[in-house]
Amino acid sequence: MASQSQGLAARYALALYSLADDEKVLDEVAADLAAFRQLMAESVDFARLIRSPVLSRGDQRKGVLAVAEKAGAQALTAKFLGVLAANRRLFALPDMIAAFLAELAHRRGEVAAEITSAVALSDDEVRAATDALRKVVGQKVSVNVSVDPALIGGLIVRVGSRMLDSSLRTKLQRLQLAMKGIG
Repeated sequence: MASQSQGLAARYALALYSLADDEKVLDEVAADLAAFRQLMAESVDFARLIRSPVLSRGDQRKGVLAVAEKAGAQALTAKFLGVLAANRRLFALPDMIAAFLAELAHRRGEVAAEITSAVALSDDEVRAATDALRKVVGQKVSVNVSVDPALIGGLIVRVGSRMLDSSLRTKLQRLQLAMKGIG
């Protein structure tokens, strides 16, 4: 089922990319989608709205369009969300956002990186991390920053299949395992 969802997400994402490219609104749509990804992570109610099989198509459509309007989303983004609701495809929105942003980064010659931190990073910290990643990777880097308080401290950085985990949570887990081995 997961691969079917990803195939579906890729098709919708490519269609949205094509429309956004034709209308010359790629950056605006990308910003809208990044904002919706953040909203899904922060709002239990919004996540419930897009995943609930109990809500009718009409209710999901009204709800998601109201959120898009409140967020000031670009017209194409709002239409896209309306189509997803009408076709009962809102459940795949997270995968669609990831596929759209990955396609955008690929076509721009960028490498996608994810930074997860225990606390919100300032703009200067994000810029410094992006510059450091650009030097290591050797090409442009598109960074997605998220917050996970469970990390306690530190960062987890993912670039492609590589991951650097300097979180305090992981260090404590390693210490706990080492202590179990000794005792």
